[in-house]
Amino acid sequence: MTHVLTLVSSPTEPALDDVAARAARTALQDLGASASPPDWLAPGVACDIGFDGLDADQAQAAAAQALSGLPLDVIAQPVEGRRKAVLVADMESTIIRQEMLDELGELVGARDRIAAITQRAMNGEIDFRGALRERVALLAGLPAGVLADMIGRITLMPGAAALVTTLHRNGVYCALVSGGFKVFTDHVRDLLGFDEDQANDLEVADGKLTGRPVEPILDKDAKLQALTRVATARRVPLSATLTVGDGANDLPMLQASGLGIAFHAKPAVAAQARARVDHGDLTALLFAQGYRSTEIAGR
Repeated sequence: MTHVLTLVSSPTEPALDDVAARAARTALQDLGASASPPDWLAPGVACDIGFDGLDADQAQAAAAQALSGLPLDVIAQPVEGRRKAVLVADMESTIIRQEMLDELGELVGARDRIAAITQRAMNGEIDFRGALRERVALLAGLPAGVLADMIGRITLMPGAAALVTTLHRNGVYCALVSGGFKVFTDHVRDLLGFDEDQANDLEVADGKLTGRPVEPILDKDAKLQALTRVATARRVPLSATLTVGDGANDLPMLQASGLGIAFHAKPAVAAQARARVDHGDLTALLFAQGYRSTEIAGR
């Protein structure tokens, strides 16, 4: 089979069974495709259905419609080159649960205000750079030491450690690229073993935050440039790269990579991404590449 359809559910609330897999397979066959029986990557959680005779977009749309209403993610792609050689990941609300600017906003009584701006920026409603400057301005006067204190609030997204560890075991280069701040990406890089990290910095004077980010600001264009830079340095074509993120500033890199996954993404982002994970955790990125549960670290 030249293509594969992957079905994934949440590993904590498995919802994938033979009935759902059969419905997806039938949907492909009804459009004239040859489709193989399900190959279970993780019982109840993920399976592959190989197919010929349809392009990936047709297959994905047909299966998604057949499974509408079920808490399942559907990703179709060519079999060739399915396993990627480079990962470029967003950090906030992707690799970690938090938006760290929102957390910092709590210290100045502006959490709700900052969170509202974050939401609009991540949904692409307002310019990211302007939104970052506006939010950071509200932090002026905070002692710089609070940045290190906020590291204690960081919690990993489910599946994050398994994702990075498994990819490393298989020779994949992993880069963390964030529109957030270097003090936090440094910590997450070391915690999970990312090969590199790139992020913004906050300007500090006399031991306090000035309320200004250090220019130039890392935005959606810089994330795309980071993807291109890492792929070029590793001598890997963009088709062999994997990206993941949730916000509008991630879209260009999601659309440029071989497999770009919108992860529990903002509505405008999910609508424009070719692949999306709305129900699974970050191990869904491994199942999408054909890794079996027995190959996943910690399983």
